Amino acid sequence: MPELPEVETTGRGIAPHIIGKTIGNVIVRQRQLRWLIAPDFEASLQNETIESVNRRAKYLLIKTQNGTLIVHLGMSGNLRIVTNAAPAGKHDHVDIVFDENTVLRFNDQRRFGALVWTTGEITKHPLLRNLGVEPLTEDFTSQLLFHLAKRRRVPVKTFLMNGQIVVGVGNIYANEALFMAGISPTRHAGDLSLADCEKLVACIREVLARAIEQGGTTLRDFVNADGKAGYFQQQLHVYGRGNLPCTQCTQPLQEIRLANRSTVFCPHCQQ
Repeated sequence: MPELPEVETTGRGIAPHIIGKTIGNVIVRQRQLRWLIAPDFEASLQNETIESVNRRAKYLLIKTQNGTLIVHLGMSGNLRIVTNAAPAGKHDHVDIVFDENTVLRFNDQRRFGALVWTTGEITKHPLLRNLGVEPLTEDFTSQLLFHLAKRRRVPVKTFLMNGQIVVGVGNIYANEALFMAGISPTRHAGDLSLADCEKLVACIREVLARAIEQGGTTLRDFVNADGKAGYFQQQLHVYGRGNLPCTQCTQPLQEIRLANRSTVFCPHCQQ
């Protein structure tokens, strides 16, 4: 599933191609995605000029002069820049056509992604209004994390993956950040000290920033806006490495399920 780095990478990839351009046509081949694409979707977007491309959590926000297109990549979705002459594949569900050389194509094999047009205040949209702090901003501090973790009896990994606490720290990066911080994913969030939170904030930022720099993590489906796979997966220390040697102490990594998600950690290095 595309997580924050993949979404950020996608946004940065498509932005130079579409900002300042006007939508000439919209082609919807499949309306039944995570949520049904509205009947007036095509008419609403036509003749809109793109002003900016931003990210909030795992949502891409493509802003025009009259509204915002909210894009969620779901489990297998991707956005690519193609030409008008590029034939559509089986899972190419939506084309946003700017000119003959620039088409923003939405592909989603599993159809858990979404495209939602809104003209309202974007921060108050139901998909966005209850989201937590962005981990790569100055608002994400150790003091904030410590305060939010107080008296929380859930495992710290589950706590970090709660989008109302902090956004975009999905399963892959929660595993990696906890390993880097030397904190067991099974510890209760409420047991974290301020020093633990300082380490976690720094490690979450570092892991996400490195993944963005290197193009995201490819696990089956993700490709960036150029159709190229991300390759941060080559540097994963724990995720997907259950029972393999720890990269620090060489002891076998342990794999368990937390909140029904695969969780890999080193019992020796993470306390």
